[in-house]
Amino acid sequence: MSIGRVKSFAIVVLLLINAFFVVIIMMDNNAVAREEWQAILRVCEILQSNGIAIDPENIVRAASISAMRTTRGIELEAAIAGLFLGDAKMTDQGVIYLFENPDKGTAEFYSAGDFEIRLHDGVITYDASAVRTVGELLRSMEYEKLAFDISFDEESDCVRVVSLYDNAKIFNSTIEFAFSGNSLQTVKGRYVTGIVPIVQGEQISNVSTALLEFLSATVRGDIDCYEITMVESGYQHSVVGSFGDGVMAPVWMITTDAGRYIVDSAAKEVRPA
Repeated sequence: MSIGRVKSFAIVVLLLINAFFVVIIMMDNNAVAREEWQAILRVCEILQSNGIAIDPENIVRAASISAMRTTRGIELEAAIAGLFLGDAKMTDQGVIYLFENPDKGTAEFYSAGDFEIRLHDGVITYDASAVRTVGELLRSMEYEKLAFDISFDEESDCVRVVSLYDNAKIFNSTIEFAFSGNSLQTVKGRYVTGIVPIVQGEQISNVSTALLEFLSATVRGDIDCYEITMVESGYQHSVVGSFGDGVMAPVWMITTDAGRYIVDSAAKEVRPA
């Protein structure tokens, strides 16, 4: 057999071996997924037997969620203020930064990433769509280049934006753009910056555990509900340092007929969202 044929044969053998291991891994992953789904169905049956209706199809699970740490973005705050106010005077108040432009309005930033911008009438307006205008503003803000879940409330004339990190919601990282007529009046909420993993591969608790913890809270009488309409995995941001350093904890958001609740399995607690 020629050397060329030997090499070709060896390559074919290696490809077949790799294909074999890929199939084995896929079979293992499918087995794990089936076991997880069966566990979800069993927990849903337990909830239903305790008078809480739930459709397993309303459980949304992000692929991979792990604990993150965050840092404050001072330069970003100045850039955002400049986007809305142009040239503005900045006042350093310790952990609070205030930007003022007498012709346009004010912008105030706090250490947690919370902020509020108040604009004069006519500074920023829209012609056709408030949502489109907000989308353009978000692209200009460019903080962390996060994705967003955007919704429009016609009654309040307000566009609400929830930050997404790696396709999972940061439930309390929201921004509201309030309009009056076609003029933007206020922009307020929380943004999260400087996101990096604390421990690679540290995963969120499984949904079955979270639902059982929620059920325990209802049995104790802490929560009174009759239906769970949505279960989502995501993050809850909190500040742990005096100057804005924080963490994003993996949590579950459970939406019910009685309100929304955060299940934090690491902290062993269920609390109103």
